[in-house]
Amino acid sequence: IIPCIEVNDGRVVNEVNFTQLVDAGDLVQTACLYENEGADEITILDNSASAAGREKTLVALRRTSEHVSIPITVGAGIRTVEDVELLLQSGANKVSINSASITRPELIAEIADRFGSQALVISVDLRRARTDSGFEVTTDIKRESSALDALAWIEKACALGAGEILLNSMDADGTRAGYDIGMIAAVRAASTVPLIASGGVGGVEDFSAALDAGADAFLASSVFHLGVHRIGDVKSYLSKNNYSVRNARTA
Repeated sequence: IIPCIEVNDGRVVNEVNFTQLVDAGDLVQTACLYENEGADEITILDNSASAAGREKTLVALRRTSEHVSIPITVGAGIRTVEDVELLLQSGANKVSINSASITRPELIAEIADRFGSQALVISVDLRRARTDSGFEVTTDIKRESSALDALAWIEKACALGAGEILLNSMDADGTRAGYDIGMIAAVRAASTVPLIASGGVGGVEDFSAALDAGADAFLASSVFHLGVHRIGDVKSYLSKNNYSVRNARTA
């Protein structure tokens, strides 16, 4: 279970009305809270637009890596091998790339060759469409079609050296109506690496449904940030229903 934390200028932020970012606290405190609740990893999305903002995030990342023992993945704005190197040197264990891999697919191989596939997550924003597989990759803040068939792209990313696939369902995102089970099953069949499901989780039963469809892990933000679910409660539910989880806590 992987909580996703958005940061701007090194501070945790929450999105209000899809446009306004509101300060939500210190990154170290938030990361430690999630680790104490039983998170297996954390993902940090850096919304900083300026170089100064990125430096503040790097400082916060260094501090966070000194206080948590679980793996840290950092995403957003990563375009070069040098970007990856800086983040790994600053305390990240993995990086997540999205649009840069679509623009220049060879970046996947460059990162994997230099740092190893285990350090690279390919984030893919998908929606249902009239393509060969029934799904397409979207870009441009998750709204525009990339003209890429989703499953063909995922197969290519795996062949180039992706270590994990983060599957973001644009149709389900924010709905809390459940994961897109058909999409997870289709991507599972196309992917040769671990699959992280994201987008649409509502009730705790959605987690187990995604596992049954082929997901290996879950990434979520608002359901954890807003207290809809506690990580320990989700793990307890899964454990009681005979799913293997790390550090399961009983209610």
